[in-house]
Order: sequence, then C-alpha cells, then structure tokens
Amino acid sequence: MENLSRRGILTLGAALGLVAVTETPKAWAWSSANSIAGTNSVTDPWDVWDDDTDPLLVSLLDNGQIPAVNNAFKSYIKNGDAIPAGLPPALTNYLRTHNKLPAWADQAKLDRAAAFNKRMSLYLFVLYGLGSGIMSTVIPREARNVYWSEGGADMKSRAAKTFTYGYDLNAPDAFKPSGMFITTSTKTRLTHAAVRHLLPQSAAWRGVTDHPIPISNGDILITFHSLGTYVHRKLTEWRRFGLRISAAEEEAFLHMWQVALYLLGVRQEFIPATWAAAYEQSEYALTPLLAPTREGIDLADILLNLTSSADLGITKGFQREFSRYVLSDEIGNWLRLPRDFVSRGVIETAWPTFVMFREGLSPVMPGTFSMFDKFIRGLAMLFLNNGTSASHTPITIPTHNRPGA
Repeated sequence: MENLSRRGILTLGAALGLVAVTETPKAWAWSSANSIAGTNSVTDPWDVWDDDTDPLLVSLLDNGQIPAVNNAFKSYIKNGDAIPAGLPPALTNYLRTHNKLPAWADQAKLDRAAAFNKRMSLYLFVLYGLGSGIMSTVIPREARNVYWSEGGADMKSRAAKTFTYGYDLNAPDAFKPSGMFITTSTKTRLTHAAVRHLLPQSAAWRGVTDHPIPISNGDILITFHSLGTYVHRKLTEWRRFGLRISAAEEEAFLHMWQVALYLLGVRQEFIPATWAAAYEQSEYALTPLLAPTREGIDLADILLNLTSSADLGITKGFQREFSRYVLSDEIGNWLRLPRDFVSRGVIETAWPTFVMFREGLSPVMPGTFSMFDKFIRGLAMLFLNNGTSASHTPITIPTHNRPGA
C-alpha cells in the first residue's frame, strides 16, 4: 500500500493518525450542526469532562468504597443483570439512570452493525489489533494517561480489559439484555472518572501532561477516531481489493459508535451525525495532538510483544511490517519498529490477492493464503481468549496510579 503524504493526511482529516504536529492545537471550530444534536453551536470538548459521573467517583474514592464496588460488580456483567444489592445509594441511582441505551438508539441499525462486524471480523481483528491498538501509542495524551495510571504497570491486564471492551462491542447481542456492552461501557465510564481524579495527584504525570485533567470529551473523541473512523476509512480503501460494503452497513457501523460514545459520557453535541462529519471533526480531535513519546514507544513495544507471544504463524518482522502497512512507515519510524523488507514485499503483493480471494473475486487461492489465514486467526484467538465469557476480564475501577507515579 502506498504511504500517504503529509499533505494528503491533513486533507483527508487524518483519520489514520499518521502525522505529528508540534504546534499548539488550533482552536476548536467544529460546529455541533454536524452532530446528532444538530444544535449549531461551538463548544471546546477539551474542557468538557463528565459532570454526571466525576463527583460520584470522587466521593466513592474518598470514602474507600471502591474495593466493595469492584467486588459487587463481579456479578454485574450482562446488560439485563439486576443492579447488585448493597451498593452505595448514589451509585445505584446512577446505574438506574445511565446503564441503558439512549432513546434515539435504533435496534435495527445495531443489529445490522452486528451482522457487519461478523462479516468483517477477520479484517477487524487486523485493523483494531495492529492498527488502532498501535496508533493509540502515538496519541501523546492517551499514551501518557495509560502509562502513568494503574493499568500502565501491567499492560497484559490492561490489554485484556481493552479486548473485553472490544469483544463486548462486537458481540451479536452487544446492546441487548443478554449482551454485555452497555454494562461494560458504564464500568469504563466510571473508571475514566476515577482516573480523572487520580492522575492529577501523580507528580510524574503532571510533569509530562499538557492538560490538567485527563480523559475529556475531546480525548474520548480521539479514541473514537483512532478506532471507528480509522477502521471505516481502511475498509473503504480496501474496496479497491474487492471488499463489499453497502451504504446501510456504513450507516449502521457509525450508529454503533454513536451509541458507544454516548454510553461513555460524550455529549451529543460532539457526536458526528455522518461519516463526512466524523472525518471533518478528526482534524480537530486527532491530527493536532499526534506525536511519539517515550511512554508511547515503551507501550507499543509491550503491546507488539504481547501479540508476538501468540501462535500467529509469522515472524516478529512480518508482524511489525504489517502494523506499518496498515498505519504508515512514519508511525513505524516513530515507534522504532525494525524493518523487514522481504516481509513487506510479501504483504504488499499478497494482501490484496488474499482479500480478493476471500471476497470471491478470484478463483485462484493465492499461495500465501494459509499464512495470512493463520496469522489473522491467531490474532482472533488472542482477542477472543481475553474476551469470552469463560475468561471475561473484569473492568475494575482503580484506586491508585502506577506505583512510583
């Protein structure tokens, strides 16, 4: 795949996150006329956090109630589960109000998104795992927030919790009573509020941050663009290899992410109404803040080594070149990923043929089919082994930062 130029990335809205811009981020000018709220106002999401959740978590942390809450949450997994008895009354009331779909959620679209995710599953494992996951390490705020928080000290556990979120989102019944994603999102939202209270207490984090409070609505939008917007663009790019995506599927995929953003506490005035609006917004929410950091380079190496430990049927060089392929060589250079030019040649030649054969557009099975097939299925098993109900990694609310932070 050809590398995008710096100018091209900027004009495309940088949904792929391929450029570091060192100047101060430009003033927010994205109008909410392009949001699902359609209110035609301009509010800076970098200064919006979660007024419904933050005071509650401060109270729970200050009163030492989080360990008991985490213990009670072990049985609170499915969307239809009853709220555990014995929780602090304020938290019980919060869950009754927030652990549910918004009134505007369209179950037919969510069902269509689930079917789309199933059909695209092999591609999604690659793009989320070697694309979005590694891109997160060149988002300075996100990399530093993760590194200096409690989860940064145990990236295997932290990655497993991320897999849980992704697995629950992509499950066929994600938004139904038998699914888990609504409850998983609520726990994630509560976790974000705890981190917002804890990280500013870290001298190490304060020494590297450029914003006094982490995980604003703007930061969550960055995560959306590094996941949903990035994946949408890559899938549409791969249409030239024969990938088939209908307009209804694109709309459903966006709706799934709109609901996900709402469940994480993002204001409706910031949630893009269309993919065109999402790409426009990414110029404000993603492009200006991307750059390599010491923390990000360390995290990328840890994450890639986690996937290298799985039986993917390929070398580390091939894995790292595939990450470069779905992101860019610029990001690969930022993260100091070693080169394997032989593997790169195989990937650039064989991946399009692999996609064409899988989509039924080529009657001849490419000689590299089994290699790619084992590679992707290995990623899938790594993903699923950390996200099935048998090994569902619980999302727990932290009570402290990284040791020594």
